Amino acid sequence: MMEKGMLLGWVLMVGFASAEETTVPVTISEGHETDRRDGGRPIVLIAAALEVKPETFREAFSGVKPAHDHKPTNEEAQRNKEALMKVLQPFGITNDRLDAVSNYYRYQPQKGQLWTNVPAKAHAVVEDGKIKSIVVDEPGAGYSSTPKVTVEGMDKAQLKVTLTYDKDLKKNGSIKLIEVSQ
Repeated sequence: MMEKGMLLGWVLMVGFASAEETTVPVTISEGHETDRRDGGRPIVLIAAALEVKPETFREAFSGVKPAHDHKPTNEEAQRNKEALMKVLQPFGITNDRLDAVSNYYRYQPQKGQLWTNVPAKAHAVVEDGKIKSIVVDEPGAGYSSTPKVTVEGMDKAQLKVTLTYDKDLKKNGSIKLIEVSQ
């Protein structure tokens, strides 16, 4: 049997226990915008995968003449490859690496496609009606711009997303961190 003093102490401890943390779904959308100069190409992702600055890849691509209404002939493809490699080879980029990255991010927007990407997943830790933290469960990949992030039921919460770019195609354009802005 519990003594009267012990019971009172237990009741007081329970009464002063902190509110429980709960998890709330986070919605991550958008994040696939491209610079208007790039004709819909995810240059920020391509450049990061090649370990060059976007400006360097833009310079390399300025010598390319895309075949808009047909598949490029072998001669056209060869001229374009030479123009790219002329700028990129001094940075240690091989033809094989350029092909691997180009093929990974190749897509046909006119068919409603988007380059290879993996959606990120996260949840919010909420205590006393306030966001305590955002946990990135799956960082995703393929974000070329900052995605829109919202916490269910907390539309006014201001969140700051930090992306990371990497030569590893599976990690390139992933969410590194989501912070609550105060």
